[in-house]
Amino acid sequence: RMGKRRCVPPLEPKLAAGCCGVKKPKLSGSGTHSHGNQATTVPGSSSGPLQNHQHTDGNNGRENVSDLTLGPGNSPITRMNPTSGALSPLTRPNGTANSTKNLVVTAEMCCYCFDVLYCHLYGFPQPRLPRFTNDPYPLFVTWKTGRDKRLRGCIGTFSAMNLHSGLREYTLTSALKDSRFPPLTREELPKLFCSVSLLTNFEDASDYLDWEVGIHGIRIEFINEKGVKRTATYLPEVAKEQDWDQIQTIDSLLRKGGFKAPITSDFRKTIKLTRYRSEKVTISYAEYMASRQHCFQNGTLHAPPLYNHYS
Repeated sequence: RMGKRRCVPPLEPKLAAGCCGVKKPKLSGSGTHSHGNQATTVPGSSSGPLQNHQHTDGNNGRENVSDLTLGPGNSPITRMNPTSGALSPLTRPNGTANSTKNLVVTAEMCCYCFDVLYCHLYGFPQPRLPRFTNDPYPLFVTWKTGRDKRLRGCIGTFSAMNLHSGLREYTLTSALKDSRFPPLTREELPKLFCSVSLLTNFEDASDYLDWEVGIHGIRIEFINEKGVKRTATYLPEVAKEQDWDQIQTIDSLLRKGGFKAPITSDFRKTIKLTRYRSEKVTISYAEYMASRQHCFQNGTLHAPPLYNHYS
């Protein structure tokens, strides 16, 4: 039987997550989440303070930004208030993307991410706010490079964020602060591909096999060999791209989440799995430049986008 449908994800406030799982953060001090000028403590957390949704150590160094979901010893999962308007799920039959006219994600969102990154790398003021919807969604920004589209950065959040500020924030976080890669540079821009993924249709799965490869993203919770709660996630395309079946995907997520012990069938049955769907759009830098060509002076690539593009 299919899992119970939820309109909102079972999420902790604004935790950065990598599309390729989690790594164990360094331990330092009490668990604190920093959101602007507000700081909230996660009961039972032994992870260090999070500045702008990243782990930091005692020397203000960032730790495993790309792979962070939950630190060790986190409190039980919290539920977002369905009446708070924090997430606006799509109204589609069975949550399927069977009509492009119903999609929220657009190529313009990727163009905006390129705008933000371009302006940052060249030291220009950030672009004005875009015209597309500012509704809140959990989101991921992914950068790939070259003809073979090698992963170059992928970070997002399972908390619903207003798209204008969320895309701006995670554009730079995924491009510059993914701990698996060095920060992106100007020279790499022409080879980049940008993907924006909006997460929808979160459901509690009945068991660890209650999801479909290539259809669902999955987020698992488990207790590791040290008795510590851990989580890890893969976006819907990951298992399909790697040609994994369900068991291979689950086992890979467990390893990414830091589980070191042998993985048995009985242990897999202890996993709590949340499945979700994703709307995704990808554009290349060449496509971005073509869409923005009128914004650049004299055909050169070294001029900032004109800010009246969004006015």
